[in-house]
Amino acid sequence: MSSMDKMWASFIAMGLMVLASVLITFARGKTSGAVRFILSLIAFVLFIPILILMLLSMM
Repeated sequence: MSSMDKMWASFIAMGLMVLASVLITFARGKTSGAVRFILSLIAFVLFIPILILMLLSMM
């Protein structure tokens, strides 16, 4: 992977991390029940590509 590809992978991972954080904050503060569970599940599933992208950006 080139340095530029690593940069973009890390930027995408950071953006996904911000999105996951916003989803968790919104789910826990403004929703309840099934909507809260679904939003939290989506946020936690986002951590899979975040982990992969961050590992790729370190190689």
